[in-house]
Amino acid sequence: MSDMTCKLLIIGAGPGGYVCGIRAGQLGIDTIIVDEQKPGGTCLNVGCIPSKALIHAAEEFHKLSHFNGSSPLGITAASPQIDLSATVDWKNGIVTRLNAGVAGLLKKSGVRLIAGKATFQDGKTVKVTTGDTSVQIRAEQVVIATGSAPVELPFLPFGDTVISSSEALSLRSVPERLCVVGGGYIGLEIGTAFAKLGAKVTVVEAAERILPQYDSALTRPVLKSLQALGIEVMLSTKAKGLGDKGLKVETAEGSEREIAADKVLVTVGRRPRSDSANIASLGLATDGPFLRIDDRCRTSMQGVFAIGDVTGEPMLAHRAMAQGEMVAEIIAGHKRSWDKRCIPAVCFTDPEIVTCGLSPDEAKAQGGAVTTGQFPFAANGRAMTMEAEDGFVRVVARKEDGLILGLQAVGRGVSELSAAFSIAIEMGARIDDIGAVIHAHPTQSEGLQEACLAALGHALHI
Repeated sequence: MSDMTCKLLIIGAGPGGYVCGIRAGQLGIDTIIVDEQKPGGTCLNVGCIPSKALIHAAEEFHKLSHFNGSSPLGITAASPQIDLSATVDWKNGIVTRLNAGVAGLLKKSGVRLIAGKATFQDGKTVKVTTGDTSVQIRAEQVVIATGSAPVELPFLPFGDTVISSSEALSLRSVPERLCVVGGGYIGLEIGTAFAKLGAKVTVVEAAERILPQYDSALTRPVLKSLQALGIEVMLSTKAKGLGDKGLKVETAEGSEREIAADKVLVTVGRRPRSDSANIASLGLATDGPFLRIDDRCRTSMQGVFAIGDVTGEPMLAHRAMAQGEMVAEIIAGHKRSWDKRCIPAVCFTDPEIVTCGLSPDEAKAQGGAVTTGQFPFAANGRAMTMEAEDGFVRVVARKEDGLILGLQAVGRGVSELSAAFSIAIEMGARIDDIGAVIHAHPTQSEGLQEACLAALGHALHI
């Protein structure tokens, strides 16, 4: 077994790990990254990027399917067809290009990327096994960025019929009947895509409503869209296991039913990979299954940092990236700490949901008077021209001085408003600040200005 040394060793080449490595390399830190998979982690390989590719393809196919002579746009198209295998090949091509891009950026920054399975020997030493060979790496500082994995239900183990989101994104044909267990964002994003591709989709959710992390005003347009697509949404319903023809469930009324399904997609959450790489042997402090960190991403062991999904909610790629950049600068001797006011979150359903900062209820729970303003896309010219009138933009502000505490939106393409939302909150903007900013017309972004004007009591277009 050969030996290597470095100043910084990163376990995991996902969004957090590779960004940490790139920034560390830019700062002149001798860095090694270890991962069994291609660089990019879950997000690039079997998560964010592949799912958005599938969602886009499904939307394009769905549009064509409705140009049957009754479209108000005056467009007529022949009956479309889709070769999902070709779609998956296109998606894989994007992933491959991005894999190569990440690897190239790491190389440009002078970072050594090693493919292999990492196993901690102690807090400074890691054994990396690749096939029949192994190398021992000793580092001054270590970053754990091992990410997360889909939660597997004991009574619905992953296999041929029961699949996780990873397998769903690689299906070579559209299942005739798809049952989705879990009404969170992953299940609804993928379920919606397959419904648009022609599958008969049923969503089984144990809670009383879909997307329970969002308030009902935001989820109502999504539920309306699911129903319009013919998706059956079964709330307060528990999955019980596989039957002869599909999924056995217990309905809200307490009766048992079997839902016919060719594939059962289980999306009930993700678990941190805190049990991988022999991390447990380090005896790090934890919060449940997550590694406990401080505002500089330091664990309870000196010289060992942790970033991304393995450290807890929210499990978002951009959170991991921000943590990775910060840790690299801390190791380089810069004074940095986690003082973010907000982390935007996007649900790529139809319509999309974006949230940033506090919801109205969360703001009220913190005490003090709150004011809100809301502007509907039904009154937005750009939304009308896009046939995207469902949804709205909402602002939550402190009543005494108008400081923006939160921004939310639901509607077609509102994910692109997330940057404006984040900037407004991070820079301490007030509703009169945003209300006075000239927004380009006609754009959906005008909804942000109008929501702030509504909170001030003088919206112009409603």
